[in-house]
Amino acid sequence: MAFRSRREKLRSILSGQACIHPGSVYDAISIRIAEDLGFPLGMFGGSVASLAVLGDPDIALITLTEFAEQMRRMSRAATLPVLVDADHGYGNALNVRRTVQELETAGAAGLTIEDTLLPAAFGEPKTQLISLEEGVGKMKAALDGRSDPSLVIMGRTGAASITSIEDAIRRVQAYEATGIDALFFTGIKSRTELEAIAAATHLPIVLGGAPDELNALDYLAGHGVRIALQGHAPIAAATQAVYETLKALRECTSPRALEGLASPDLTSRVMREADLKARRAEFLGLKK
Repeated sequence: MAFRSRREKLRSILSGQACIHPGSVYDAISIRIAEDLGFPLGMFGGSVASLAVLGDPDIALITLTEFAEQMRRMSRAATLPVLVDADHGYGNALNVRRTVQELETAGAAGLTIEDTLLPAAFGEPKTQLISLEEGVGKMKAALDGRSDPSLVIMGRTGAASITSIEDAIRRVQAYEATGIDALFFTGIKSRTELEAIAAATHLPIVLGGAPDELNALDYLAGHGVRIALQGHAPIAAATQAVYETLKALRECTSPRALEGLASPDLTSRVMREADLKARRAEFLGLKK
């Protein structure tokens, strides 16, 4: 299978002894840059997908079709394995099954399914969770939708910051029993909470953001954490750069006087121009 090697790389990270930081990616350019810089893994978040594809905030407006197509574009552009934030699976357990099928076909190395109630309930300002039973059903459906056994499926919960760390542990233990491959946590606030989680599960742990006391990779690795996210700074930086460039042009700055632009060499590498020239020579009879 074309994508199996990417999935095996993610599995290798999860089965190893180290903790790594993935590179936040959201389109063909960002994934190529992350790959060229040597990141072992890309992370495609739901929030950056919504921003990159729709220009909208992370409030469950993006569709599965739009999300999977963006993953497909990245899979074509680079071979870097990508872990995908599949949110709530775009519906109930049957929708989760379909989500897994689509993202597997699109080339994701792994995906997370969370137990947050999405979209937000009418008149409810606070984030809510689905029931434990529904969460278990979603994990079972995700596993049933997987045709390539190397695809990594993670159960995700934000219960630590919504209900309690005890509820988070209760939920992930039930998810672990379904046979999923790893656990993804958001809202972990202290080493005490992480240590309680590590003692309660045998699965690899992924942290989606954490306070400064949980930034030491050696400590995280010693407590079962194999992947620690660092937010989505690249798309924020890109947004700022585009804003500043367009603002300068609008204010009549000469294009030659603009600062912070990608060099011709970097642009050529990101476009894989050398590969294209080789193909032009071979297939079109043109000089390199």
